[in-house]
Amino acid sequence: MVRRWGLALVWVVCGVFAAAGTGLRGVPGVGLVVLVVCLGVAGVHSPLVFPRSVGALEAQRRSALDGRPVVYWRPGCAYCLRLRMRLGRGARRLHWVDIWRDQDGAAVVRAINDGNETVPTVIVDGRPHTNPDPGWVCKVVRADV
Repeated sequence: MVRRWGLALVWVVCGVFAAAGTGLRGVPGVGLVVLVVCLGVAGVHSPLVFPRSVGALEAQRRSALDGRPVVYWRPGCAYCLRLRMRLGRGARRLHWVDIWRDQDGAAVVRAINDGNETVPTVIVDGRPHTNPDPGWVCKVVRADV
């Protein structure tokens, strides 16, 4: 659990210290802006931005039933965040697997990517796509509707 929230917590702590430092120097407005920015970045890098993750085996089972893609991701990944933001509400149509929480998911990603945990890895119709273009994924998701 700490690993999932680690990056977000680092941003919160840095924001608090930076805000306190600028506040003590007599510039509380700048400190408040820094704190708000750091809290925003922490929120974006937290697991809250992504739909609820399921295990790899459950995602594969669900995908076999409904034909929706499976996305393997991890918190703090800029490419995963880019994909998530581009999908918008459509992100809920995919099955998300956090490879830091699910060892089976991490093993799937390593098997696909020559031993590397390269994410996002998206499985569409049984075919893996490593770091696909978010626009293409959006088209695939819209085609499923």
